[in-house]
Amino acid sequence: MSASAPASGPRAIALVPARLASQRLPRKMLLARTGTPLFAHTVANVRSSGAFARVVLATDAEEILDTARRAGIEAVMTRLDHTSGTDRIHEAWKALERAGERADVLVNVQGDEPELAPEDLARLVLAFTDPAVEMATLCGPIERAEDAERPNVVKVVRDRSGDALYFSRARIPASGHARDGGTNSADWTIHRRHIGVYAFTPVALESFRSLPTGRLEVFENLEQLRWLEAGRRIRVLDAERVPEGIDTEADYERFVARWAARGGPPPGSGGVTRIDERAARPGSGGAR
Repeated sequence: MSASAPASGPRAIALVPARLASQRLPRKMLLARTGTPLFAHTVANVRSSGAFARVVLATDAEEILDTARRAGIEAVMTRLDHTSGTDRIHEAWKALERAGERADVLVNVQGDEPELAPEDLARLVLAFTDPAVEMATLCGPIERAEDAERPNVVKVVRDRSGDALYFSRARIPASGHARDGGTNSADWTIHRRHIGVYAFTPVALESFRSLPTGRLEVFENLEQLRWLEAGRRIRVLDAERVPEGIDTEADYERFVARWAARGGPPPGSGGVTRIDERAARPGSGGAR
């Protein structure tokens, strides 16, 4: 699909936060065993959706900024002290807005999500043709019982309109007390996992940041609960594909293997944006 702006529908801008520091996988964004930095894979994937007028990287590190520009990726520098990707994309958006940009939809795609289905991103943008939608996100099925219990797999339940009722790290809905004839506790089709990509109208993004931190947000450590606790709605769409997360070295190695299996260049063979692998290794220096 083309990376140009769609001829019709909302004018959307994708903002890709890419911070250098990462606790479980140091300097994750600059890993480049495919020949291309991880964040550049994400940008290319977002562009391929054809849903966005612009795709802009928002980073806190000169090293990432320089690498992005060498790859022909539009990038802006943001403050180091942001505590969330939402804060980072807000700063990036305000800079674009001051330069004369306008948008109907802003989509926050984390820089370590190179395998979101492009069709899902396009569908997320189109959700905003409904004027009632201020904020939207994605979800997918939970296919293994153990994932319903894992706190790093965030669960979501929705109302009949597809709007979120609640997000939790706990298993929701609880099925052990189902009425006779209700959902069997072994039936996981009712359980949905949240996919952490967020879309906002510019007004909603501004409103989100103006809200006080919510009690539920702190309790669950889930930023989106701030919006629900304030009585606002989040439309939750079904994704065609649940992407694999990249949080550890093993996760990244599996991504590299999948990339090669799809016909990408073998690891270490070069590519669109070759960078020094030593710079991406923990303890090798560079900005933190």
